[in-house]
Amino acid sequence: MNQPTTSIDVHDLHKNFGQIQALARVNLQVETGQIFGLLGPNGAGKTTLIRLLVGSTRPSSGRLSVLGLDPTRQKRALRSLIGYMPQSPALYEDLSARDNIHFFGRAHHPENLSQRVDEVIEFAQLTARARDPVYTFSGGMKQRLSLACALVHQPQLLFLDEPTSGIDPQLRQAFWGHFRDLTARGVTLVVSTHQMDEALYCDTLAILHQGIMLADDSPRRLLSDSRATIKVWCGDERIEHQVTNYPEQLPRVLQHYGLDPAISRIDVERETLEAIVLRMIDDHETHQSALHSMESGGDRNA
Repeated sequence: MNQPTTSIDVHDLHKNFGQIQALARVNLQVETGQIFGLLGPNGAGKTTLIRLLVGSTRPSSGRLSVLGLDPTRQKRALRSLIGYMPQSPALYEDLSARDNIHFFGRAHHPENLSQRVDEVIEFAQLTARARDPVYTFSGGMKQRLSLACALVHQPQLLFLDEPTSGIDPQLRQAFWGHFRDLTARGVTLVVSTHQMDEALYCDTLAILHQGIMLADDSPRRLLSDSRATIKVWCGDERIEHQVTNYPEQLPRVLQHYGLDPAISRIDVERETLEAIVLRMIDDHETHQSALHSMESGGDRNA
């Protein structure tokens, strides 16, 4: 049977906790076999969205479909198809790595469980410590074990909430290598992160701020829309040009100078992804502030 091309469909999703708005008007699609990144500062709504998608909390309104199932009404059927690695490893410290993986795997009743345990232990590079109690593990080893527990039943869709938080750069790079291996096998990954450098590894990024989705695009396209500063030295004089699409606007800038031989150097400083995200957040907050001021003025004039 052919795998569906879309693993997640979300339409006009809202989630409130009392008077607190956690998510508002979220719309997104996640294609099968891709790494979909949820990027944003702490409190942006990333973890809330993941909890809605795995069925551990209910939406206030809106529709969502995960692997063709409703996470709220068909939670039991969905759980066997997905894996979830929480931000903080939820492991049994007194049990060994092998026993932890076996415990979590048994809940899904997979075939050849013992073989699967061996495979994910090797995948997580924990073979030498497989029978040691978890309380003797480093933070990075616990992260690898948590990933192994999420993978033991061979899920079609894997949710990773800040999977590389608190681990060293070398292990972080190894994790992303593992993630790419999984997508090569057809697994879809949803990765929550606030690490800008990690976001560049994703195929698509949804940028969240205060429960609002500010963008949903590939990192390449987000960077292609970045602003750039072109610095032109003409003799001792330096002239700066601010452009929004430097591949197209750079030639126009140069035409202004007629490619003068006196131009000895041209620098182009492009925005980083972090700068783009911060600008989006700032623009959103400025817009919200303006709307609030207009509404307050309208109330006073009423």
